[in-house]
Amino acid sequence: MTDIELRIDTSRPHTARIWNYWTGGKDNYPVDREAGDRIRQLHPGIGEYAKADRLFLGRAVRHLAEQEGIRQFLDIGTGLPSADNTHEVAQRVAPDARVVYVDNDPLVLAHARALLVGTPEGRTDYLDADLRDVDTILAAAAKTLDLSQPVALMLLGVVIFVEDDEESYAIVRRLMDALAPGSHLVLSHTVTHPDMPDVDAAVAFWNEHGTPKLTQRTPEAVARYFDGLELLEPGVVSCSAWRPETPAPDVAMYAGVGRK
Repeated sequence: MTDIELRIDTSRPHTARIWNYWTGGKDNYPVDREAGDRIRQLHPGIGEYAKADRLFLGRAVRHLAEQEGIRQFLDIGTGLPSADNTHEVAQRVAPDARVVYVDNDPLVLAHARALLVGTPEGRTDYLDADLRDVDTILAAAAKTLDLSQPVALMLLGVVIFVEDDEESYAIVRRLMDALAPGSHLVLSHTVTHPDMPDVDAAVAFWNEHGTPKLTQRTPEAVARYFDGLELLEPGVVSCSAWRPETPAPDVAMYAGVGRK
């Protein structure tokens, strides 16, 4: 067995694999499907969150490539590859776009190396690192990306795994401080909301049985990640409400795009 295979724990459900299950993927195990079904019983709309977040990624990346001229993307917390990954959306608009993916889940890395192949004109790289390893991430990303030019920092559903509020804000600030003016932050985050109490029950179940544990924050707390940035319209909203192509119900996953 390879080192990556030895690191894959199939005895406990894992968030990346459950997310993959909810979005119709096949890179998951019975333990993930069982937990995913249980969470869906507690909160029937949870599968739609995963799909809504994925669609938000596509709209945000497409906007940045088409309208903002962004040609570099640093995607931390990649998750398992599925349809319309960051590099596919970006390179469809700009074949010379460069993308660096960062994740520390062994199953994600195993599939990333096999599936995330970019265009000949662009470049796609992968890094095994934790979100907290800011210096490591920036040093490795600089081998593929020109950090003196604008970069889109993609943090979709990943800062939820940093429990301490101030630590999570500091990580995002350090990453953005290292990027050039004109760079953008694209961030999504599970929220706690009085109108969606079943979300809290689903998160509590997950934190008892799954790995890694996640932290919910209020919509106002999510907006704080964009302090000092120019928020693109419509601001920090349900990811299904960020420039949708067709109207869709709000989900408890909030998102925004901000320009440095």
